[in-house]
Amino acid sequence: MKNIIVERLIHTPVEEQEVEIVERKGMGHPDSIADGIAEAMSRSLSREYLKRCGAVLHHNTDETQIVAGRAKTAFGGGEVIQPIYILLVGRATKHFDGIDIPADKIALRAAKEYVKTALRYLDPETDAVFDVKLGEGSTDLKEVFQRKEGNAPLANDTSFGIGYAPLSETENLVLNIERRIYGEFRKKEKAIGEDVKVMGLREKNRIRITVACAFVDRHVSDIKEYQTVKDELNSFIKDISSEYSERDVMISVNTADNIDSEVVYLTVTGTSAENGDDGSVGRGNRCNGLITPGRPMSMEATSGKNPINHVGKIYNLLANQIAHDCYSAIEGIMEVYVRILSQIGKPIDEPKALSIQIVPEKGYDVDKMELKAKTIAEEWLNDITKITEMVISGEISTF
Repeated sequence: MKNIIVERLIHTPVEEQEVEIVERKGMGHPDSIADGIAEAMSRSLSREYLKRCGAVLHHNTDETQIVAGRAKTAFGGGEVIQPIYILLVGRATKHFDGIDIPADKIALRAAKEYVKTALRYLDPETDAVFDVKLGEGSTDLKEVFQRKEGNAPLANDTSFGIGYAPLSETENLVLNIERRIYGEFRKKEKAIGEDVKVMGLREKNRIRITVACAFVDRHVSDIKEYQTVKDELNSFIKDISSEYSERDVMISVNTADNIDSEVVYLTVTGTSAENGDDGSVGRGNRCNGLITPGRPMSMEATSGKNPINHVGKIYNLLANQIAHDCYSAIEGIMEVYVRILSQIGKPIDEPKALSIQIVPEKGYDVDKMELKAKTIAEEWLNDITKITEMVISGEISTF
């Protein structure tokens, strides 16, 4: 067995705690836009490297920054006065074995395509200015990147990843409210923008959901129509909430609105990045799509890091996969937490430590779960490049 430690965790399960706070920043939030662009660039570079060179070359695009623009909103349609500034920062291999790779061009195209796909009212040609600043990587790290022991790349950093399972009822509710507003309600209601932030507070058995949702001004004729759509959104959230929770759920939407003064959450493009809100990679959701102050979390940005040997990405994704599989396969687990620590220059399939902490259900013995949990973890470590494949194919989300 590799360095895998399984232990019982003495801890009050999240569902039994009196207070729980959960947040999700939606697809159009400036931090999520930065995450999405960073990951889109990394995936495109990875695919192009494979196509041209037969291998993914060293790169990291996890420092993308969004600098807010300026817009003037108005019922019936306003305009962007100053475009959003998007700084594409990172490192990419541009020359390899006599082959030139247009990394800046590849990254820029990926960034624009992502914005066009994720945000239907933000025109990447007119509403945003892209500035590409991709440098070359550190020579030492590039050498580490290219070396392997067996089939495993060597870790590019001493870092750790964290994952857990299962999601609590409140976490599942918060995650799916945003996903379904984006995937369902937004598609049938043109006035709904992509910048949706969901905050959940559970106090004992009462859940309070606060939603901030950007409205698109060209599809809202006046304050009366705004209120109508807002009421419809409130009802939609209330209806779907019953699918994820049997608790008492109260919904509040755009609580900063002043209807009498007609000061409401209007945007031109569907995101607050047009007018005052900046964004950075890694400042929003963790790789499970949530911000969970009641759970252990890594502060590493997952999006944009290379999927070959950057443990800040791979170990966070891997920890969540191991936690999910342990919870699904082993009877008697109430909660499971996985922490994986790397050591720079060592094979990523041989972590310095892989800790599995289990909160068992009453009557279950963690000692009897140990072998199966270790087996699940070791199987993932032995097939760790599967995480790389899932990332490059877009099969797994990073935010």
